[in-house]
Amino acid sequence: MLFGLVECSLDNESVSPPPLHLEGAPLPREVLCTLPCVGSVLRVFSNRFFKEMLHLQKGIYWARFCNMTCKQQFGMWKGILLPSSRVRLLSNEDGSVADRLKLFDSRIATQIHRQPMASLPNASDIADVEYERAGYTTLMESLTHGEVTHKFKTLVRVVAAYPRGASHLCSLLAGNCCLRLTLEDPTARIHAYIHKDDGAKFFGGFLTAEAVIRKMNKLLGIPEDTEEGAPSNRNPPWIWCCLKSYRLDKNDPWGSRRYRIFGTEIRD
Repeated sequence: MLFGLVECSLDNESVSPPPLHLEGAPLPREVLCTLPCVGSVLRVFSNRFFKEMLHLQKGIYWARFCNMTCKQQFGMWKGILLPSSRVRLLSNEDGSVADRLKLFDSRIATQIHRQPMASLPNASDIADVEYERAGYTTLMESLTHGEVTHKFKTLVRVVAAYPRGASHLCSLLAGNCCLRLTLEDPTARIHAYIHKDDGAKFFGGFLTAEAVIRKMNKLLGIPEDTEEGAPSNRNPPWIWCCLKSYRLDKNDPWGSRRYRIFGTEIRD
């Protein structure tokens, strides 16, 4: 997945938050578990019928998409098949398939190459994490983890935050409310919450309203000279953070699964 400027509005977060996926409904867990946990996940849409799609719906196939275009929507890239597009199914013995399998195997063999290529050579140093020696885990690896509860370290961008007004952020530091962040990596996009007990830790202490807003803007990739309320294209930095998942309802553990940020502090 290509990463660049994020165009989704932050001012409409309370009414229309950025979606976690472009398809109408979230993919079932059994479908997510068939996706690779490393690399980019690109949703491809079509307004016409391709007979090859019948094969793709029945199993996992390699395919070559010809004359396809891509565009950004809500800060995410989507593929679009045109009337002139062609889809060709490939066998596992195809030369191009073999080459890509070799590239994939070489990439997952080392920790550094498993990280998002857009974050290389180095992720931003604006965040400190408690579990520095913990291995890197993608969001898709956690979404498909065998247990509902999962604790891990990941490398993500903060696409949106709610609420993000100065009064709300100060209430968070005082332990009176929670903050919801929208996080993304090449494999997935999720909501993660900063609980009221972790707010002061996350922002590095009990700060003034100006200081906490400055840190939030840095996370969101908002330029320092941007006037409040003015539209802007943002380029959020890649940051390390610690996440843990939990359930809200023991009778529906997977459906009520949520993520919480912990052990992470934003530097000055």
